Amino acid sequence: MIDGTVARITDSVSEFGSRLDTIADIVFVAVCLIKLLPALSMPVWLYTWIAIVALIKIANIAAGYLKQKEFISVHSIINKVTGGLLFLFPLTLSFLDFRIGAVVVCLIATVAAFHEGYLVWKGRTPKI
Repeated sequence: MIDGTVARITDSVSEFGSRLDTIADIVFVAVCLIKLLPALSMPVWLYTWIAIVALIKIANIAAGYLKQKEFISVHSIINKVTGGLLFLFPLTLSFLDFRIGAVVVCLIATVAAFHEGYLVWKGRTPKI
């Protein structure tokens, strides 16, 4: 989660690294969802919420491509917070009610998705 910060500090940012980071983030989320969702008993509303956030993220990627004719990925603080919470979420299951943790992660993910969409719409996203 700090790889981008380290790359910027060491002046080793590259287009390939940015793309690889985005792909790694997508794979991480997909693996988490594939492994966690079947093992957890979740209400339908939570599955729906996760699907809506995923659709917003996919729409942001499509809109960014249509707008700039290039793949766009937003590496914002709120997206990093979402990734961090998703990473920590399984570790909280032993002491925090599942639904509380899931709502917190989904709420932050929703804000991040809309923020990303706003940046894409305003054209304030870096091309990678």
